[in-house]
Amino acid sequence: MADRVGVVTVAHGRHAHLQEQRRVLTRVAPGVRHLVVAIDDEEISAVAGPGADVLHLPTDPRGLPLARARNLGVSTAIEAGCALVVLLDVDCVPAPGAVEAYVAAAARAPGSLLAGPVTYLPEGRDVPQDPQDLLALSDPHPSRPAPPAGEVVTGGDHRLFWSLSAALDVATWTRIGGFDEEYVGYGAEDTDFGSRARARGVDLVWVGGAEAFHQHHPVSRPPVEHLEDIVRNATLFHRRWGHWPMSGWLEEFARRGLVDWSEAELTLKTTGGPG
Repeated sequence: MADRVGVVTVAHGRHAHLQEQRRVLTRVAPGVRHLVVAIDDEEISAVAGPGADVLHLPTDPRGLPLARARNLGVSTAIEAGCALVVLLDVDCVPAPGAVEAYVAAAARAPGSLLAGPVTYLPEGRDVPQDPQDLLALSDPHPSRPAPPAGEVVTGGDHRLFWSLSAALDVATWTRIGGFDEEYVGYGAEDTDFGSRARARGVDLVWVGGAEAFHQHHPVSRPPVEHLEDIVRNATLFHRRWGHWPMSGWLEEFARRGLVDWSEAELTLKTTGGPG
């Protein structure tokens, strides 16, 4: 089955992270097809090295077209004959057995959207040279289920879906319809995808053993550098689904005086800015 699994990674920069992902993936899941979608980054081909299929996509003036990039990667994987597609962020490396866990879960719960637990490696903790040593570092993010290896949890809350590490078969991808490409830049495209899955009757299943390890890098809380993207995408999501995503961030933006936010409307403050 390994030769019919496609791993899709979207990359723009993060070259060192991609190199680590390539190193670990080739060790723990030899035979899988790795499709790397490079957004406005011609250096990715050299960084990814032999064995990866690199697809190039121009950026969008409004921000990185992440939804479009994932759709390109998945559709290319399907055209290449992959029966199961794994989405894996460029910052993440798969645990030993993660791909096999997704394959087993797809057989056990066909037609489901599959998601694995993610451990965020702390600052100063590099990916071990021996991928087997990753397992001793497991400390999954507490806001999402993390069943033991070999077990699955069905009936998941679709609001918790993240494409950081996820998998689905071709029929499920077709049923959901891919990511909505109207979302451009940072925020909400994953929540929208989960909402689309729920609306189409696709179960969200958490998969034990399908763990990914997120390599450390600095982040902003809240991500004020993505303020315009978040306001635009949150407004689109609200129009689609009737409620607001990323409410914690929106509350903090409002508290800082960067946005005006109510149940009905979200707008950037004309005198504010992500400084």
